[in-house]
Amino acid sequence: MSIAATFRLDYPGFTLDVDLDLPGSGVTAVFGQSGCGKTTLLRCIAGLERGAGRLEVNGETWQDDGTFLPTHRRPLGYVFQDARLFAHLTVSGNLDYGMRRAFRRGTSADSSRRAPIIDLLGLGPLLERLPERLSGGEQQRVAIARALLTAPRLLLLDEPLAALDHARKREILPWLERLKDELEIPVIYVSHAADEVARLADHLVVMEGGRNLAQARWRKPWRASTCRSASARTPARCSPRRSPSATRSGTWRASSSTAASSG
Repeated sequence: MSIAATFRLDYPGFTLDVDLDLPGSGVTAVFGQSGCGKTTLLRCIAGLERGAGRLEVNGETWQDDGTFLPTHRRPLGYVFQDARLFAHLTVSGNLDYGMRRAFRRGTSADSSRRAPIIDLLGLGPLLERLPERLSGGEQQRVAIARALLTAPRLLLLDEPLAALDHARKREILPWLERLKDELEIPVIYVSHAADEVARLADHLVVMEGGRNLAQARWRKPWRASTCRSASARTPARCSPRRSPSATRSGTWRASSSTAASSG
């Protein structure tokens, strides 16, 4: 079970050129400074951008030289920086929309999944509220639940906490940790925030300038202070420590010397 993604996409002044072999379960964090290509990578996976390449998700080919599944046929959920809820629908109505989308895609929309997802994300008391009566963290929890109700086989989270203030981030992070423990589908989580990566990631991809510099299973415990500056030019300042034989895959952990100097 794995996700194989190879993309090349050229823009004026920027090229995305990645070759990834990701686990088919758990949370993969894609980490790097703003503008390094993290969101463009997600858009390619979602089929919102079409570059040359190949994408295979747990044995299913979504893109290759002769195949390109359009976004609406890809069994994925996508959560953006802003929740993008329907303002005229209650929380319950927004969740129902997710189930209808699964049905339109030809996926069985099992209504029995609705209650466990509502419970998982603590949405029961919010079901009759309109989005304008929700905090930012609550809106993002609804957006995640709606994405899960589409019956995805891959969940994409594009900096879902970036638009939240510190208090709202603290509000939602425990729910994301709970989600991480309960989900049986792979999650790709884009972030430039070291503390989010530290708490959520099972696997880490570091990007810079449109390329994946390295990737590895992430070993915890991990101190966010060792990678405090997400805007540093070289992600190597996050101090991954690999065995001399490690190349594209391996195990990283925070360097004790770096932790001592940065804490």
